[in-house]
Amino acid sequence: MKIMKNTKIFLLAITLLFVTVLAACGKEEAKSTDNGSTQASDKPEMDKLTITGVRDAQISAAQIIAEKKGYFKEEGVDVTNHLMENGPEMGSMIAGGSAPISLMSNFLSITMKASDVPIKVVAVLDQMAGTQAMVSAPGVKIKSAKDLEGLKIGMPNGAEVNYAINSMGKELGVDVSKIHFINIGPSDGLAALQKGDIDALAAWEPFITKGIQAGGEFLMSGRKSNLPEKQGDVNWLSVHSTMMVTEDFLKKNPNTIKAVIRGLKKATDFINSHREEAVKILAPELHLTESELTEIMNRNKYSMEVDDTYWKESNSEGIMDYFMSVGNIKKKPDVKSYNDFSLLKEVYPELITSDLK
Repeated sequence: MKIMKNTKIFLLAITLLFVTVLAACGKEEAKSTDNGSTQASDKPEMDKLTITGVRDAQISAAQIIAEKKGYFKEEGVDVTNHLMENGPEMGSMIAGGSAPISLMSNFLSITMKASDVPIKVVAVLDQMAGTQAMVSAPGVKIKSAKDLEGLKIGMPNGAEVNYAINSMGKELGVDVSKIHFINIGPSDGLAALQKGDIDALAAWEPFITKGIQAGGEFLMSGRKSNLPEKQGDVNWLSVHSTMMVTEDFLKKNPNTIKAVIRGLKKATDFINSHREEAVKILAPELHLTESELTEIMNRNKYSMEVDDTYWKESNSEGIMDYFMSVGNIKKKPDVKSYNDFSLLKEVYPELITSDLK
């Protein structure tokens, strides 16, 4: 009887040990996944959602790739992309509550927060200042940056590229007040450029590339200059494509946001490592030829890194002052009030290379 009792105790001990090991392995499996994939403890609060973006390569390239390649679904969310033709219209949707998660430039977050709309930037997607640019009309020759004085330049009022033009003027001695700016949308501006009604167009992609294809000459962007006095890299503008959410959505759906971030990170890596394939996927979605899109995407820097160019340049006092001067904002919001990278730091801490001091 004593032997049988000891045998039962031994078997019970082995069983308990086996159960403990299985539980530990299951717990470890829930914690440990490769490539930042969704963890069991990070199950998204929502399995279906809509992300509002813009039909252009500088805002929504990663968003489109993540949906087409199934990266969002790998993270447990079924995403419907709503791509707008005119990005600035997104502001009213966010304020009205119909776009709780959206992709747009961080400049929109400044204007939204200045209007007391409760939003947060939760991730950076790319540096897009290279797509905010100016192209001359066919036949217009610029022999000096000073030649811009007196020219008719089509540009939407308050456009981000205007900041780059002002920065160029200060560095190269151009009196920007002598430039005749004509308020015109980029589509109409492109037509006016082709007809010779304006001497240059200051806008964004894809209108710059289309202007070049029509016989115009690339003059400058926020990050590159082709002006005679200055050739190559410049620092005349810094603006980033970002992921924004309303504060209410952030509070209620942190795991959903992390899942979306992971999907966008996979898409960003794909864009950088498989550019030709990415172009083939994106071209029909963006209504561009592959050659046009390749040129446009080469002007962007696709990176989700939160670095000094984000904090010190694209949220600078200079940007705020410019927005005040053109009437985009009536007060300067505190930078900390519209940025929250805590969830990005949880899933990809290596992407936070600079922090707000």
